Amino acid sequence: MSGRDLLCQPRRIRRGAALTLVFASVLVAGAATGSFSESDRKSASGTARSAVPAGHHEDVAKAAEEAMADGKSPMEAAERAVSRSGDRWGAVYSQGDYEEFEEALDGQYTGVGLWARRERDGRIEVTKVAAGSPAAAAGLHPGDRLRSVDGERVDGQPVTEVVSLLRGDATDAPAGTAVRLGLQRGTRAWTETLRRALLSTDSVTVRKLADGVTVIKIAAFTKGSGDVVGTAVRQAPVGAGIVLDLRGNSGGLVTEAVTTASAFLDGGLVATYDVNGEQQALHADPGADTTRPLVALVDGGTMSAAELLTGALQDRGRAVVVGSRTFGKGSVQMPSRLPGGSVAELTVGHYRTPSGRSVDGRGITPDLDVEQADGPRALQRAETVLSGLGDAD
Repeated sequence: MSGRDLLCQPRRIRRGAALTLVFASVLVAGAATGSFSESDRKSASGTARSAVPAGHHEDVAKAAEEAMADGKSPMEAAERAVSRSGDRWGAVYSQGDYEEFEEALDGQYTGVGLWARRERDGRIEVTKVAAGSPAAAAGLHPGDRLRSVDGERVDGQPVTEVVSLLRGDATDAPAGTAVRLGLQRGTRAWTETLRRALLSTDSVTVRKLADGVTVIKIAAFTKGSGDVVGTAVRQAPVGAGIVLDLRGNSGGLVTEAVTTASAFLDGGLVATYDVNGEQQALHADPGADTTRPLVALVDGGTMSAAELLTGALQDRGRAVVVGSRTFGKGSVQMPSRLPGGSVAELTVGHYRTPSGRSVDGRGITPDLDVEQADGPRALQRAETVLSGLGDAD
């Protein structure tokens, strides 16, 4: 996969791209799926770009160029061209949105440090406040109600729209810009002005259960997440099982997914991918402990690079996969800059698991299917499976 396969949530959803947009964590940062790091992308971009169907990219670029010459929106013209092409995962992003995605891949985002959810009655409630963030410095707490952002009421709005308001426009709301929040705690209502900051995402969380099992939750494969997973595995109790929780993981940097695979596989094939028929392979580094019991926990929100990792662990007999069928996003996109500064992400190929399975449109079927795989019972089933694997050893 010699390019990006962005599956993230921009501030303003573009027509034709809605299927490709998902949140890795609410009110924090979108995560991209199936992307290489900047240096890896540069080293491979020449080969990939030469293999791209010329008509596909050229038609989109031509539409943007003609629109700009006519005084019309080049971005809207490019979106129409992508829609006509039938490219299911193709999308066009503004320059500002694309820069945000680059930040997200680096494990950073510009914001105030809030997680939130919409309650049944439409209220927006803060569920978590990032330590060291502007929201934390202002004394915001989980349970606080967010009533407005810069004077606009947010009750009843989708959380995605609230994110757009909190983070502002990519080009005119960088770190340091102010955002005014209307808040309520119990009967107290007040207004707080915060300044956005460049914050780090916590895409990997690690916790140990009472029975010694280590649960490693990966929300997205951002820069450095593979090394965090490797450290967590090395620090886990000797012989104890690991649950690799990939539920809701929308993907991320492919290189980080491969690094994560290297924490569990002693070298060997992780996946193959093609760019218009030209085959490439991704391999794990040698040296991992392959005897430790491992369960991969997945659901319908497990996508792209996370599916690539799951398929490798399943095909090579390294993990028992528990949960529900994954999303089925196995295509490769490459970016190209358009007249006017926007960026088109167009499909150029697909990847396959070590046994040659195609993921795109099919997903990965777990070894053990669990109803409501996104709930707590799925983790309980994973622990049960781990106990059996330990006994077998």
